[in-house]
Amino acid sequence: MAVSASGGDATINLAAQKQLIRGYGGINHPAWIGDLTAAQRETAFGNGNNQLGFSILRIYIDENKNNWSREVATAKKAKEKGALLFASPWNPPSDMAETFTRNGVANQKRLKYDKYGAYAQHLNDFVTFMKNNGVELYAISVQNEPDYAHTWTWWTPSEMLNFMKNYAGSINCKVIAPESYSYMKNMSDPILNDSQALANMDILGAHLYGTPESSFSYPLFKQKGANKELWMTEVYYPNSNNNSADLWPEALEVSYHIHNAMVLGDFQAYVWWYIRRQYGLMKEDGTISKRGYNMAHFSKFVRPGYVRVDASANPSNGVYISAYKGDNKAVIVAINKNTSAVSQKFTFQNGTGGSVSSWITDGSRNLAAGSSYRVSGNSFTAQLPARSVTTFVTGLS
Repeated sequence: MAVSASGGDATINLAAQKQLIRGYGGINHPAWIGDLTAAQRETAFGNGNNQLGFSILRIYIDENKNNWSREVATAKKAKEKGALLFASPWNPPSDMAETFTRNGVANQKRLKYDKYGAYAQHLNDFVTFMKNNGVELYAISVQNEPDYAHTWTWWTPSEMLNFMKNYAGSINCKVIAPESYSYMKNMSDPILNDSQALANMDILGAHLYGTPESSFSYPLFKQKGANKELWMTEVYYPNSNNNSADLWPEALEVSYHIHNAMVLGDFQAYVWWYIRRQYGLMKEDGTISKRGYNMAHFSKFVRPGYVRVDASANPSNGVYISAYKGDNKAVIVAINKNTSAVSQKFTFQNGTGGSVSSWITDGSRNLAAGSSYRVSGNSFTAQLPARSVTTFVTGLS
């Protein structure tokens, strides 16, 4: 295999800390596609061989309380495995909703203006239900995709602001808002610009469907969002084509998208759509897909509580790098989108590593053990195979 020279060294500054990482995961949605099986729960939330190591589970808040029990089994297993859980609603109970004409389209749905308090209590009831069934939620969302609600419930930015300012404070859980479908800042700017609404928002949640990379950063959040968390709470990427989960090199776009969410967006969580789907991280037969292995390069090694540190994000053409530290280890995720291999030098600043282990996913391998390296003079040089993602782990000294 031809090895092309690296265009530049990658520097890992262990002292330049960026965001705290909460984790990686996906949604379980029994109402729409059926529950994960017991074996699939182990694959999703276990962190052994042939497991994804997910540390976040998103669950569905059915508008009908009689259906809430469907969420319990998988939620309990995820919790048992140490995952954080959060929940999102698509619709309020039917007696709290009304139809209206939106932009000339009749029979659209919204929450009745006199039901905001009752809706906050509805969310509290879900928190209580899950807690009574052995599952403490980390957070609860006000609304899934309020700005893309063709078949669910619409919210305008001013309606979301009203709820966040005047009602969200009564919710007995961390609150996620606004979960825009495409990280549209017009949904979240009003919250960030209102001190009372902002006080009631614990996590700014966003989806990244169709969001250009140039919109991943959010200067207003950096300015106003001190002590708030920033989560990417839903996406699939690059598409939802049938049986696309194992296409290569297309699946490499998953790790590249996560890289950009971490490095450009400073997100603390990255949550996929369905955990199990023919285009998902786990195929319908319960086996991990190429897309899933790409996500596992982050989820299995960058564990909750780790911190992203500054690294040369694009040291040469087609090579993308992010780095993290935690548990007295450094983790580097390196993506090579080139059609030939790259020899890549990594140099540590403000700390150093020792023996380096590596895992590789490429056209023929899935999270396979790669070569071992040793840090010498604060550096090591590794081979990045063509069209691959490699995770490196080293103990810090």
